[in-house]
Amino acid sequence: MNNNTLRLALAALAITAGLGVAEAQERRGGPGPMDFATLDTDGSGEIQTQDLEAARAKRFADLDTNGDGQVTEAEFIAHMQAQTAERAMQIFARLDADGDGTVSRDAIEARQGGGPRAERMIERADTDGSGGVNAEEFEEFRKKMADRRGGKGGKRDG
Repeated sequence: MNNNTLRLALAALAITAGLGVAEAQERRGGPGPMDFATLDTDGSGEIQTQDLEAARAKRFADLDTNGDGQVTEAEFIAHMQAQTAERAMQIFARLDADGDGTVSRDAIEARQGGGPRAERMIERADTDGSGGVNAEEFEEFRKKMADRRGGKGGKRDG
């Protein structure tokens, strides 16, 4: 592999990694939506290594609120609390379909997988027909769901 091929492969890897991190952060409600315009920090119309570096520097600067080059526990906690609060407001707004400032139990359970949806999940995972899910069935169902999601461990995002 010559140097140009290696550089192109590394650039592609960096872009892919940056986009993967951005997608994961967006699913988790992490720092702002990471779209092309956000990652193209210099507005050149291309995402380059220096763009990804600038985006990383901005993320650190967002944590380091006093600009001393170090992130204290208090800065980190404040940043995480702000992110959590913002994410909670977004979720609440989606759940509050009529905008009246309240959310019903049904709306919350639908988000958390309760009610009839939970019953369907139990039925699907209960392979021995016992009416419940034992540890072996649970693990098998988790693996099946992970495979359906592309091998992401079967854990639910957000």
